[in-house]
Amino acid sequence: MPSIYGSKCTDQVAVCRLLKDRKVPFPLPTKSELIALVALALAVAIFIIDTFTPLGIAVAALYAIVVVLAARLISRAGVLAVAWGLLALTVLSYAVQHGPDFESAAFVRCLVSLLAISITTFLALKTQAAATALHEQAELLDVTHDSVFARNMDDVITYWNRGAEEMYGWKRNEAVGRVSHELMRTKFPLPLEEISAELSRTGRWEGELVHTSRDGKQIDVASRWSLQRDERMRPVAILETNNDVTAAKHAQAALHSAQAELAHVTRITTLGEMSASIAHEVNQPLAAIVTHGEASLRWLKRDAPVIDEALQAIGRIISDANRASDVIRRIRELAKKAEPEVTSLDINDIIEEVVALVRHEALSHRVAMRLKLAPHLPQVLGDRIRLQQVIINLLMNGLQAMAKVGDRPRVLFIRTQLQEPDKVLVSVEDVGIGMEAESAEKLFTAFYTTKPNGMGMGLSICRSIIEAHGGRIWAARNSGPGMTFQFTVSAAGEQAR
Repeated sequence: MPSIYGSKCTDQVAVCRLLKDRKVPFPLPTKSELIALVALALAVAIFIIDTFTPLGIAVAALYAIVVVLAARLISRAGVLAVAWGLLALTVLSYAVQHGPDFESAAFVRCLVSLLAISITTFLALKTQAAATALHEQAELLDVTHDSVFARNMDDVITYWNRGAEEMYGWKRNEAVGRVSHELMRTKFPLPLEEISAELSRTGRWEGELVHTSRDGKQIDVASRWSLQRDERMRPVAILETNNDVTAAKHAQAALHSAQAELAHVTRITTLGEMSASIAHEVNQPLAAIVTHGEASLRWLKRDAPVIDEALQAIGRIISDANRASDVIRRIRELAKKAEPEVTSLDINDIIEEVVALVRHEALSHRVAMRLKLAPHLPQVLGDRIRLQQVIINLLMNGLQAMAKVGDRPRVLFIRTQLQEPDKVLVSVEDVGIGMEAESAEKLFTAFYTTKPNGMGMGLSICRSIIEAHGGRIWAARNSGPGMTFQFTVSAAGEQAR
């Protein structure tokens, strides 16, 4: 016998040593398992106390705690099953303790307990349903591709969805509790105080921000903020939704660059078509300079030099030299490739400069240009070179449209007027051959042209330029012969002027 017991002890010691050497872990219960154990132990304790201890109080009402704990762990059906079980235990305790004897006080305590369990079950199920709905909404926010996060009024992140994790690189547990603008090093289009003031006033704000992700990459986002208020209308939280527009902005920048390049090429092409007119505009003051120079020499070579006449001739030389210089400057500005420079401009001055450049071209087409420019127009906001390009293109189209007209005077009208308090209207009217209404609608479409050797890009580029200036451009048939091209451009306003 001792040997047998000794053998068992030896085996147990060996097993213990084996477990110790292998460090076999004993798994700790999870939070849910602990709650379930507590609920079960509480239910058993309440049943024993309610059944075997005559305390004279509604002990079974404490089953409500078990219902609340169960609602945190199991589904609606499970909570109902637990509640029915607890109701049965309450009735069973009353039956065991009092048997067939009726005692009014004990019966009332039983009814109070049953009512407490029923009411708690109803409230617990209602709370569970609300929590489930909130959870489903949170899951919907998680499946969206947009970045969605919430922050309190101190800008501390309280919610961070999966889209935010993917966009910025920080996991939820890494982002929650951090100040959003510090975490993402936000760059604002306006001072944050102004944005916060608008958010407080209207309850929402929209704009573009620049965020920095975890790996240091800058992200352009279209951001929307919504302010949440409590029942006293006090601001308590901000929901921010961000959509990555980095690729779209890069594509837009590339498009603008391509449009600028194409506009430059078109300007150069137009200047090539106007080479004779440009040469004339330069040669005319140069020829005058030579004439006035020769005249001044003759005045000075006389036996009695006529100084006054020589000085007047020299003055005319300076004037003609400045005139030639102005022509060359305007040509150089049209020919150079530069970024748009939006400034406050006088549209009438721009038209007069362009008319001076195409004057010889109009003479070669036997066209008389008539200017009807409204006085005292407000300054417009735009880029001088690109507006000149639009006007040159419209004038050249008008001249070419009248090339085959022989039964009436060829006249090109250029007008300006105030269309609205903040819009200036420019119109170019010819008396050419015109076109059908269907063709007029296609004029501003890329690659559409009525010219045998045209590219069909001039008017399309004009449209993009005018739309970039906040205006619009269109064409219409005249009541008589010819077409009228019109465009609007925004006024600069008092501050810009």
